[in-house]
Amino acid sequence: MDNFFWFLLAAVAAALLYLIYIYNSLVRKKAHVENGLSQIDVQLKRRYDLIPNLVETVKAYAVHERGIFERIAALRSASLSATTLEETAPIENQLTGALKSLLAVSENYPELKADRNFLALQEELSSTENKIAFARQYYNDAVRDHNITISVFPNNILSARLGYSSRPLWTVDDAAERETVPVSFGEDHGKL
Repeated sequence: MDNFFWFLLAAVAAALLYLIYIYNSLVRKKAHVENGLSQIDVQLKRRYDLIPNLVETVKAYAVHERGIFERIAALRSASLSATTLEETAPIENQLTGALKSLLAVSENYPELKADRNFLALQEELSSTENKIAFARQYYNDAVRDHNITISVFPNNILSARLGYSSRPLWTVDDAAERETVPVSFGEDHGKL
């Protein structure tokens, strides 16, 4: 009887330790997802801060491109107003496409392409877009790990009781973001 008691106590202790391990794993995965979303927000804020300067610089040279400026302003405003990932992601994807179009417009204005302020803003925007892409990848990796962790047995039992649910991936659903932007190398293309 004494051995049975110790065996039962060891089994209960092992089960309790395993539940603690599962709980801590769920908390860590959720923290990684929140961190990923926070990193995206930081980079999007950085991009929002660049947009007005970039638009004003391009406006000075490309006065006939009013439609693209209005679209960027509307998308920026909509993105700042969005409160959930489901609202923000599609708007951000459209904004990325609109910014690519704005940069493509610069190919038609040689004076703009030579402007130092524009070149610095273009480089900063390019760097920011790369950081956004990296942050999205980190977020999606964290979400994938989180979703797998809460879906496998026996984690799914505990995660359901604790209120953990699947998180959405940040996907590219805008055709404009999937397209490549045509780049012209001017009249000197092909000459050495």
